[in-house]
Amino acid sequence: MQENADRLARLARAWDESAAGYEAYFVPRFAPWVDLAVAGVTDADLPDGAILVPCCGTFPELDRLIDRFPDREIVGIDLSPGMVELARDRAAGRPHVEAIVGDAQALDARWTGRCAAVVSVFGLQQLPDPLAAVRAWLDALRPGGRLSVVFWPDVTETDGPFALVAAVIRANLPAYDDSRWESELAAAVTDHGAVLDRDELPTFPMTHAAAAEYFDAAAHSGPLRSLAIARGDAFMDRLRAEFLRRAPAGEWRHDPHARLITAHR
Repeated sequence: MQENADRLARLARAWDESAAGYEAYFVPRFAPWVDLAVAGVTDADLPDGAILVPCCGTFPELDRLIDRFPDREIVGIDLSPGMVELARDRAAGRPHVEAIVGDAQALDARWTGRCAAVVSVFGLQQLPDPLAAVRAWLDALRPGGRLSVVFWPDVTETDGPFALVAAVIRANLPAYDDSRWESELAAAVTDHGAVLDRDELPTFPMTHAAAAEYFDAAAHSGPLRSLAIARGDAFMDRLRAEFLRRAPAGEWRHDPHARLITAHR
């Protein structure tokens, strides 16, 4: 329990420090996957009820959801106060929208059985117990409610900056594999009483001006920030040097895949 609490505290700090840079650098690059996740509920006939967005970050899902459901209650939840501050800026002036600081994995009981949809993009893989999170999100749904989740699997590409960062980290840290839950995810959905609609690996192109630009964005405003806090500047400097030594020169285009899961009650 303490290990999970420490991990969540480090994640909250990391995303507090990353919030503005993440919004500027990664949100535009991740937009195609956000569109896909939101379409998983906007293309459906939903029952009455709120739309919940756990791991909302800066809330890039919001405009797309409001376009389709202008009068729905839409609530974003994120562990990071810094992220939620930007989410609230995006939600300003929209009376049916709220962004709150909270645990996206262990949802408040007030959501149980009252939500029309749950949408989450690129948060699931960061949570201490992703399977427990998915079960909690399914528990929030009303009959007929929809779940749409996009996350980064353990392997997103065989070549490209994501793959190279993973290889460099593996070479500098003790071996650790927490990806077994991915193979159990589909069964966790159906065993929890939902119907699995889609389980896919959508791919979209992404471009970075240079390898250094990507690494620095990831280390200061993205998924490596938590590692940087845990290991310190000297460790990250070594990673950066090895990454740049092995990376190609010039603009770097790659085609990572995420994983999309949609289901309904």
